[in-house]
Amino acid sequence: MRRLRWTAYVLGAAAFVLAFFHRLAPAAIAGELQGAFATSGTTLGVLAAAYFYVYFAMQVPSGVLADTWGPRRLFTAGSLVAGAGSIIFGLGETLQVAIAGRLLVGLGVSVAFISVLKLNAAWFSERQFATATGLLMFIGNMGGLMSAAPLAWIVGFTSWRNVFVASGALSLALAALIWFLLRDNPRQLGLPSMNELEGRPDAPPQTSHWLQGLGVVLRNRQTWPGFFMNLGLVGSFLTFAGLWAVPYLREVHGMERALATYHTSAMVLGFAAGSLAVGALSDRMGRRVPLLRALGGLYAACWLPLLAGWPLPLGASLGLFTLMGIAIAGATLSWSCAKEVNPPELSGTATSVVNTGGFLGPAIYQPLVGWVLDLSSGASAHSALDWQLALGAMSFFTFGGFACAFLIRETHCRNIYAPEPARGRAPELR
Repeated sequence: MRRLRWTAYVLGAAAFVLAFFHRLAPAAIAGELQGAFATSGTTLGVLAAAYFYVYFAMQVPSGVLADTWGPRRLFTAGSLVAGAGSIIFGLGETLQVAIAGRLLVGLGVSVAFISVLKLNAAWFSERQFATATGLLMFIGNMGGLMSAAPLAWIVGFTSWRNVFVASGALSLALAALIWFLLRDNPRQLGLPSMNELEGRPDAPPQTSHWLQGLGVVLRNRQTWPGFFMNLGLVGSFLTFAGLWAVPYLREVHGMERALATYHTSAMVLGFAAGSLAVGALSDRMGRRVPLLRALGGLYAACWLPLLAGWPLPLGASLGLFTLMGIAIAGATLSWSCAKEVNPPELSGTATSVVNTGGFLGPAIYQPLVGWVLDLSSGASAHSALDWQLALGAMSFFTFGGFACAFLIRETHCRNIYAPEPARGRAPELR
């Protein structure tokens, strides 16, 4: 059981590493992308956000497919598509081809996270779920870390195009490993389920039409606070770390690219460490909401020095970016909450709906920030006032997301969903 559990986990985490790499890579090579395709700030935002457009659109379908089709088949297909998209992006000579490649990458990796959560729900107990998810975020952030300072360093020796072609080849190899080694749940191998091992009855399989299951999740009012919290908090984090942090630090604070990418690396490392600690601490406490709200408020407060444009010493600046990464890790608990306020057999659908908010955010915010910057300066260097307006827009969404954290219900690390007592009434919680 342990060997098979960790085989499934490691393969899923490897796919998630590649997803994080593609998610944040444009920040480190923003200058190269603008030079290769002669883009304005708005167009650069569209190119980077193309990943998020399809990633956002696929979150609910990914959850439905994870519940009905199974994560193994979904994972394999996604890795094949992501590999092809990365190679197309690396070889593309026109902006249109590069956007098409980025769209395919987003389509392929969009299934990774929900599939891993579905695997975690099948191979780990309820009290291990947040810990396993936190470890997943820590591992995944290693991909984000590689897309910051290490990517900027590698580009100094070889073309960014070669990097993405090699990344595509890795995705194709991973698809083969997933198909041959991964299984959806212990039952497929003749082993007892986690519920059976812990003396609980198994959740009934999802036999109704997927639209009916999706309707149950969408009609549940307890699903939506996590969605809107992620829209504001996670959306602003991915927008900043994934594209605009490096240009901001270079243009406002005069940093060299290497030093600027160290700041995004600090954000990613903070997120990785925070995710690992938050999941384990929440499981140990037996509570979700206090950590989620406290860290959400800390993340929102971190935007205030940026919005004010304070010239911080290098140590304080790196510390602030690290703290942003640690604090945003609190939002990862929203996935556990979503799973625990919806039917167990719909865990993939529930987590996907909440996760959608985090990727709708950058799909909107990355081009929006570029548009705000272009209003006065076009594609040239932007002034501190331009950046203050752009960061003001992101801060507005950040504080809105933080407010939604106070609408999330405490689950005490257990499933509190109760079926509808009568036809036509909303789902209840016990």
